[in-house]
Amino acid sequence: MPEAPHKLPALIRMIRGARTQAEERELVQRESAMIRGAFRDDEPSARASNLAKLLYLHLLGYPAHFGQVECLKLIASHQFQDKRIGYLGAALLLDEKQDTHLLLTNSIKNDLLHPSGWVQGLALSTLGSLGSAAMLRDLASEVEQLARVGQPSVRRKAVVCAVHIIRKVPDLTDTFTALGDHLLTERSHSILHGAVMLIAEMCEQSLQALEHFCKCASQLVGVLRNLVVAEYSPDNSISGISNPFLQVQILRLLRILGRDNEEISDAMNDTLAQVATNTDTARNVGNAILYETVLTIMGVHSASGLRVLAVNILGRFLLNKDRNIRYVALTSLQKLLQAENSAVQRHRSTVLACLTDLDPTVKRRALQLSFALVNSSNVRATVKELLGFLDTCAPDLKADCTSGIFLAAEKFAPNKRWHIDTILQVLTMAGSYVLDDAVPNLIHLIGGARELHGYAVQQLYSALAQDISQQPLVQVATWCIGEYGNLLLDGSCEEVEPKQVDPEEILSILERVLQSHLSLPATRAYVLTALMKLGTRLQGSDINRIRSLMSIYCSCHDIELQQRAVEYNALFRKYDHLRGSILEKMPLVEKTGYSEEGGEPEQNGRQAVTAPVLEMAPSSNGKHQDSNQVANLLDILGGPMDSSPSQATTDTPVAEPFLDLLGDLKLPDAALSGLAVYEQDGLLVKFSMERPPLEPTLLLITATVSNTALDDITGFSLQVAVPKSFQVELLAPSSTTVPGQGGLPITQHIRVLNSRKLPLRMRLRLTYTLPSGSLVQQIEEINSFPEAAWK
Repeated sequence: MPEAPHKLPALIRMIRGARTQAEERELVQRESAMIRGAFRDDEPSARASNLAKLLYLHLLGYPAHFGQVECLKLIASHQFQDKRIGYLGAALLLDEKQDTHLLLTNSIKNDLLHPSGWVQGLALSTLGSLGSAAMLRDLASEVEQLARVGQPSVRRKAVVCAVHIIRKVPDLTDTFTALGDHLLTERSHSILHGAVMLIAEMCEQSLQALEHFCKCASQLVGVLRNLVVAEYSPDNSISGISNPFLQVQILRLLRILGRDNEEISDAMNDTLAQVATNTDTARNVGNAILYETVLTIMGVHSASGLRVLAVNILGRFLLNKDRNIRYVALTSLQKLLQAENSAVQRHRSTVLACLTDLDPTVKRRALQLSFALVNSSNVRATVKELLGFLDTCAPDLKADCTSGIFLAAEKFAPNKRWHIDTILQVLTMAGSYVLDDAVPNLIHLIGGARELHGYAVQQLYSALAQDISQQPLVQVATWCIGEYGNLLLDGSCEEVEPKQVDPEEILSILERVLQSHLSLPATRAYVLTALMKLGTRLQGSDINRIRSLMSIYCSCHDIELQQRAVEYNALFRKYDHLRGSILEKMPLVEKTGYSEEGGEPEQNGRQAVTAPVLEMAPSSNGKHQDSNQVANLLDILGGPMDSSPSQATTDTPVAEPFLDLLGDLKLPDAALSGLAVYEQDGLLVKFSMERPPLEPTLLLITATVSNTALDDITGFSLQVAVPKSFQVELLAPSSTTVPGQGGLPITQHIRVLNSRKLPLRMRLRLTYTLPSGSLVQQIEEINSFPEAAWK
């Protein structure tokens, strides 16, 4: 005898009582089979019960598509209970792509003409949730008629359904324009609320509708004013505020109508000021109205005093205990920064105070706004606060904080000493979190400040003596010791009290860096070069100590360091008479790859980076050697043992071993030009590329993602793919939200290993969500990498 089907409550108890997932699946499969059998036997009395059970299984994630036809049968029933289950099933199991929509259209049309308001409501609810464009076109006239003359509850649902129709089929706007005029005269708040939503949607979709409803602006302003001054009504008030939902919708519609219309904007100024000053902020309801008021004030041509009032409202939001309100205020202030900079600047201290918030999202947003508020007049105070935040912030915020401080200091530094002090402090506190370009940028900054060479080397030496774990700091310090070590040995410094350092002490610290397990290969390369340069200023046992260290690294397991040490060792042996002139101070190299605005690589520029290796020094008379002289010298040092300067000619090819010694003389391998790879929806994705001197087959790409639109773009994701002959590593982005105008761009690092040095090709997949909620997925192919990126 077959098992009898269970009632819905019994089925729910059985499934909840299942001890394992396998037991649950067995129960569901058995029940689904019984439901299929009942549908096949066409049992009208049990159809509604079986479909209800099937919908429950659907909510649990099990297949229920075989119940679609049963939904249509129940919708066609004359019993209200059956219709209700049928329409519920249709809303859950059907979509616009199903052929059953053709049958569903006739059923809904019949029910829209049904004398019962309950049945009409079911049909309107279903039509408003899953109606296709073709179905909505067929039933638009019935919906419009019910919105005019139906029962109050039916009219509300019809108006909401009309909003869905306009969103789905914008060209039906003309059908509902007269209805919008009619509904604005309604006294019922619920119907008026739906009418305002409908008019707003039509104005967004149609320019003709916008022009038509502009004449209703004064009427809407009057309704809003009456709501603000209305006495308490238990039917329409929430937390003592009269119908806040209707107020919010009217404010949104006024923002649409007054966006490009000064006359309408002037007509609403007084009422907006009244709403902004009379709304109670003790409850969240009042804050919602005030926020919408701020958006409306900033979205229309409002008076300057009113705009300042709006910014002050957001400033008060920053003091609210609710973190959501603080986050909204920070986001809004960042969007208003360009238009109302002076008004937003008044709340800078409050914004900086938000950096101590316990919520990490509020902290991140406050950090972004704090950097956007930095200017030449407040850079000292603001950066001081940000340095305090950097010392205590979470690791996931340190990278953003260091980048922001670097950019702010580069753009607004009052003088070079303050700039150097700030960067050194960042490197000391969070050196491991700085971007790759921080070291060459600081080296270039110090190199260009001739009067501060003594001060910089003194400060860097002191920092190095205290901590050798921060690799960027160690690299800059060792470079400066190599270049300006004479100032350290002589105790020459006008900025602070000079401190003369013993040569043995300097060599001990550099040797400790070489032996430290924390030191990266690039750091050791900086140290080897610094030791060689110091060797031109030392004598006796100190020189022998440097030679001993070079000899040790001649057998280093790292090939790059081994080659560097071997070639440096050759300078001591075969070319000791030229060591002093080769190891002279490096000339300042101009930065041509960065714009004055502080940071973005130029499209076709090339960044000149001060590298941790030797470059050709000026000749003894102070003038730079020309290319022929360099070629001659390279030929002398790279030729056979019996070569001499007199034997060298300009036609002799350059010797490769000495090119390796001089390393980054080939600047195109150190830093490559920027490349714009994507520009759409306000997003701009740029690639800046760099080839480390110690790893010629490795290409480091920094993707910088900026947003020129007003609103933030969320859910940003960048994926890359390369041919099988390459190896690629994609690091995590600094954030998945690209801030709107005024916000810092986000960065993501890509490492590409090209061991065979083939032409580079790359495919990008970008995914992000627009402020409207639309998900965008784009695939881009890049075949235009510069030749220097792979050769």
